[in-house]
Amino acid sequence: MDFSDFDVRHYRTLPVVDGYRLWAAHYESSVHDEMDLRLLERITTVSWTGTSSALDLACGTGRIGRWLAGRGVESIDGIDLTSEMLDQARAKAVYRSLRVGTVLDTHLPTSSYPLVIQVLADEHLPDLAPLYREAARIARPTGQFVLVGYHPFFLLNGIPTHFHRTADGVPLAIESHVHLISDHVHAAAAAGWGLAEMIEGVVDEQWIAAKPKWEKYRGRPVSFAVVWRR
Repeated sequence: MDFSDFDVRHYRTLPVVDGYRLWAAHYESSVHDEMDLRLLERITTVSWTGTSSALDLACGTGRIGRWLAGRGVESIDGIDLTSEMLDQARAKAVYRSLRVGTVLDTHLPTSSYPLVIQVLADEHLPDLAPLYREAARIARPTGQFVLVGYHPFFLLNGIPTHFHRTADGVPLAIESHVHLISDHVHAAAAAGWGLAEMIEGVVDEQWIAAKPKWEKYRGRPVSFAVVWRR
C-alpha cells in the first residue's frame, strides 16, 4: 500500500539512499534499543551463540552486527545501500566483510548462511516478495531468517520513518510502504519459509522513559519481530 494515502505529517520525503546518507552520522542517537534490540532479546527459537555465520541485510551503522557479535555469532557479513552507513558499521570492527549493495539481489553464493537477518528496513521496499526469495536463496537449507520491522500500525496512522536534519532540525521522511503482517506471511510462504516465532513490541513504560512524547501512543504496537525457518 502507498504510504501517502495515510500520511498525516507531510514531511518532505527522500529516496531511501539519500535519506540514509543524511541520517547516517546521527542515526544511532535517534533509534532506541526498544525498537529492535529489545525484541531480539526476547526471541527464543534462535540459538545465537555458536552460529557460525550470519548475513546482516541492510546492516546500516552496524548496531545489529555488534549485537550479534555480543551474542556469540562467529562471523558476520553486512550489506547496505549506502557507503555512509557502512562507514559507521566498519568502525565497530565486528564484521568479516561489508559491501554496498541491495538486499534484493546480493550476488552472494546460494545456501551460504545458517542465519540471515534484517532489521528496520522492510518498510522501504515496495514489494516484500523479492526480499523473502533472496533470503531463502542465500540461507542454508536448515537456515533461519529473522526480520524486525517497523509495525504497520504506525505507518497506517500516518507516522513515517523520519529523522531531523542536523543542520536546521527540519524533519525529513524516507520513502516508505505499508506491509500488513499478512503480506509478510504470504511472501514468506511463497519463498518456502515457515513461521517459527513472532513478537510484537508495544509502547510501554520503558519506551516512554526513552521518549516521553510517546505517552500518547502508550499500549500501541510499534515494532515486530518474526523468525522464519526453511
